[in-house]
Amino acid sequence: MKASHRLTVCLAALLAAGMGASQLFSREHPAQAPQKAAAAPAPSDIERGRYLVENVAMCEECHTPRDANGNLDESRKLQGASIWITPVHPMTNWSMRAPALAGFPGFTDEQGAQILEKGIGPNGLPIQPPMHVYHMTHADARAIIAYLRSLPSTYPQE
Repeated sequence: MKASHRLTVCLAALLAAGMGASQLFSREHPAQAPQKAAAAPAPSDIERGRYLVENVAMCEECHTPRDANGNLDESRKLQGASIWITPVHPMTNWSMRAPALAGFPGFTDEQGAQILEKGIGPNGLPIQPPMHVYHMTHADARAIIAYLRSLPSTYPQE
């Protein structure tokens, strides 16, 4: 190959590399990019989440306290409750309390998605029975989280 041809090829390669590098460095670094505010969930997502919570997953059955007659206390909907059922056989990992879900306190959206999609708790361990291990879609998990976040985290005491 002639020296002039090699020089042209090398210059073209350097020019291409330089242009690629300048484009790479001219973009904002992902860690420095401004964080976009999370879009507010659509009302339809919240309504879908309500349906899933109340009619599919039946979350109120364990996460809402009961009155003296064993009925759900709707004045404290999804405020967390003592578990009223017991395992047929002794279990060392049986949870005795269901956490509050209204307002989704103490959980990030990512933690909620892990719980609902994979059955993994915020501590990285499998969730404890009697909580069901759900294998929800990401869209269903997001809808449930949107609904739970839409609820007041405290209710007036009567």
